Amino acid sequence: MAYDKFTILKSSAVPMPIENVDTDQIIPARFLKATERKGFGDNLFRDWRYDSNDQPKQDFVLNNPIYSGKILVGGKNFGSGSSREHAAWAIYDYGFRCVVSSFFADIFKGNAINVGILPVQVSPEFLNQIFEAIEKDPKSELEVNLEDQKITILSTGASESFAINGYKKHNLLNGFDDIDYLQSMKSEIESFAAKK
Repeated sequence: MAYDKFTILKSSAVPMPIENVDTDQIIPARFLKATERKGFGDNLFRDWRYDSNDQPKQDFVLNNPIYSGKILVGGKNFGSGSSREHAAWAIYDYGFRCVVSSFFADIFKGNAINVGILPVQVSPEFLNQIFEAIEKDPKSELEVNLEDQKITILSTGASESFAINGYKKHNLLNGFDDIDYLQSMKSEIESFAAKK
């Protein structure tokens, strides 16, 4: 199994209402030397999290102990820029399992799903409601239901549907990457090959 199955995620969220967050900000290029998915979380948003002396910047949200959870809520156009998969690896390795935004760059969206992160695209209005709920109560929880394709702000009951490709949804629900998916069909593939 490539990663944990994603069914229903109920968690507090980390708000980052910054627009046009690109992949070089998510994981700076100087940290792309490794080829395994491990250790990238340490450098997630490295230049925003730490100063030149490697001291945490107190005003950056990931350094603020009042915010926590497995959901990252970003501003519009999250994941733009280069196509590096390492950006998704860093978000997953840090502990996030879902990113919410009003718009995602397509390549980032695909890379995220491929490593077990659910990108939930919502309307700008609903995104604002999420930010408002977290501002009112940093422990406010969201519920992301992949089967029903619905995200809910539990403190208000407000919810919105989101779209996802059927094949990718199947893989996330089962914890499959593309190879796992093919392996799950091994008997059907062998049966088909035997008939040819």
